[in-house]
Amino acid sequence: MSTFLTIERQGPILTLTMNQPETRNALTGNTAVEELVQACAMVSKDNSIRVVILTGHGPVFSSGGNVKDMLRYQTQQLTPDVIREEYRQGIQRLPKALFNLDVPVIAAVNGPAIGAGLDLTCMCDIRIASEKATFAESFVKVGIVPGDGGAWLLPRVVGMSKASEMAFTGEALNAQQALACGLVSRVVAPENLMHEALALAQKIAANPGGVLRMTKRLLREGERSTLESLLEISAGYQAIAHMTDDHHEAVRAFVEKRPPKFKD
Repeated sequence: MSTFLTIERQGPILTLTMNQPETRNALTGNTAVEELVQACAMVSKDNSIRVVILTGHGPVFSSGGNVKDMLRYQTQQLTPDVIREEYRQGIQRLPKALFNLDVPVIAAVNGPAIGAGLDLTCMCDIRIASEKATFAESFVKVGIVPGDGGAWLLPRVVGMSKASEMAFTGEALNAQQALACGLVSRVVAPENLMHEALALAQKIAANPGGVLRMTKRLLREGERSTLESLLEISAGYQAIAHMTDDHHEAVRAFVEKRPPKFKD
């Protein structure tokens, strides 16, 4: 039984709610990583899911690593090799699963997203923030480095200069500052956060699921490929898209001036 995530399905939209407010939705020292990785695997296999929303229950989106749990690194006298492997088999599984998920993911950030909690939002495709949200790449404040891929993720969202400022100072941005630097795409009143996230998810989910997954994959590939390589991948994906029933339906609907009816 899930102890960290609450999962809700509304047609093609899946909402994952981190639901452990007593730990401020911490991502370590509990089952968070395992449950999130399992949820991503489930979404990957279910072609009827077109959009995922990730949010938090309570006043905090996620506090990231559980600092109290880090005391065991001193009391248990763990070696660097053991700790390194713990990261590899633990929280580092999360960016591999979530960032590489082919389905579009919206982070509905309800409150503070701190450390690995901020990096979690950067693993998503779109970030919508409540006015109560704050964002901090705060690892340096507790004497550690971003062990979850944040040094790779954050610069791709806000640029290297802003990411460096955030990582070197550990200071938090409020929602409006996050909007100004492109960390989030919109800021809304707290009571409207999930409404806005669902409305956006519905707009995305109105499109063909297979093409959405290929489009996201192209965007991901575009971050690390040459133009020539991406053009080759795009040509292959386009050849597949042109042969799908959804494309045929979209063309017929356009010609017949009616809304298309896509299948899962």
